[in-house]
Amino acid sequence: MRIFVLSGQSNMAGRGGVHHRHWDGVVPPECAPTPSVLRLTAALDWAEAREPLHADIDTAKTCGVGPGMAFARSVLPRLDPPGSGVGLVPCAVGGTAIREWARGERLYDQMVRRARAAADCGEIEAVLWYQGESDADSDAAAAAYGANMERLIANVREDLGMPHLPFIQVALASGNKRNIEKVRKAQLGINLPNVVTVDAIGLSLNEDHLHLTTESQVKLGEMLAQAYGLLIYDPHDIRLLTALCCKAATSWVFNVISRRL
Repeated sequence: MRIFVLSGQSNMAGRGGVHHRHWDGVVPPECAPTPSVLRLTAALDWAEAREPLHADIDTAKTCGVGPGMAFARSVLPRLDPPGSGVGLVPCAVGGTAIREWARGERLYDQMVRRARAAADCGEIEAVLWYQGESDADSDAAAAAYGANMERLIANVREDLGMPHLPFIQVALASGNKRNIEKVRKAQLGINLPNVVTVDAIGLSLNEDHLHLTTESQVKLGEMLAQAYGLLIYDPHDIRLLTALCCKAATSWVFNVISRRL
């Protein structure tokens, strides 16, 4: 399997279709289960992946559709050799600040432990990271976000023994208006090898003005897959990204910043 770690907070865990703490149960075809996509359960067993992917990980909140399934299904045709499967490792927990993902903290240790367990069955391809809304609530946290994120990336790479492990992070689409631009600036300014930033700004939000809708989560998953294609130098994806970035009439914004060795 090609393994992808899904981490961060609620928009990675998925709140698509969640209204008044209830998930509507709608699963778009882009997120439908397939035997080729598995997920690592909380008990560290592999099972066919189904929405909500984080139901047994982000247990304190109601989970809905996130970007993981749309990402996995978009990635499947790109895998070499053909017929390879995708293993998703859900780790995201809603309402968490980046300090809770520091080395030695419970969430960090759980993410690394789950990634190591998954690696017994395949190769870890990338970490997909969507987090920062909680840090936008604090002036100090927003100011320190860039340094904390770079430290997180370095620590994960060191602890997994993968110094070039790709990180595909998402720049915030929502958050405290006072500090959201500070966090976004930090995210877009990460200057490390094999780090790609997908910009979620412009994607539609639920009525809470914080979480992405189901439709937006599908789009985000596809954007993340295109960014992964860019990391592995897929010419089709490079042409597609150029077209998306140049299409002024697009209803959503897709910016990619790539730092390579």
